[in-house]
Amino acid sequence: MQDMITRARSFAVERHQGQTRKGATKEPYTVHLEEVAALVAEFGGSREVIAAAWLHDTVEDCEPTSHEEIAAIFGDAIASIVAEVTDDKNLPKEERKRLQIVNAPKKSAQAALLKICDKISNIRAIRNSPPEDWPGERQLAYLAWAVSVVENLPALPDAVQAEFRASLSATEAAILERIGHPMG
Repeated sequence: MQDMITRARSFAVERHQGQTRKGATKEPYTVHLEEVAALVAEFGGSREVIAAAWLHDTVEDCEPTSHEEIAAIFGDAIASIVAEVTDDKNLPKEERKRLQIVNAPKKSAQAALLKICDKISNIRAIRNSPPEDWPGERQLAYLAWAVSVVENLPALPDAVQAEFRASLSATEAAILERIGHPMG
């Protein structure tokens, strides 16, 4: 029988088939999933959290994937972590963003680690290949919002917090350089 992380990776790759990131390079969406899973592993996440990292966007972004399906295939522990980091796509975008901040303090340690790793990956993507339709102000607004989410998460290992801050700083500098804003 395949290892749970390998199965989660295969499931996610299949479900996200044909999807690309918003950035100018239009890289396959699975590059993001692979990065998040690698970050979770680097910062001490359990096998369940690494598997959940591969699956974290399947319910949100891959119709008709459901929490029930994730639980049936991967078990309740992994499905629970995925559920904690899944936005309700029936809500307007601004409400989903607001709820990420409001619900951050309620996250389990496992979901908090996955959430910060997801934000690190997203911030790096904005630095390396920002969405073409996102002006610098929108990119900076994303960074500020990501900080609001992460600041409200339960206690996280120092190393992952340091990586978040480093990624944030490098991305902010890159955005300011792109928009011709002097560093200060």
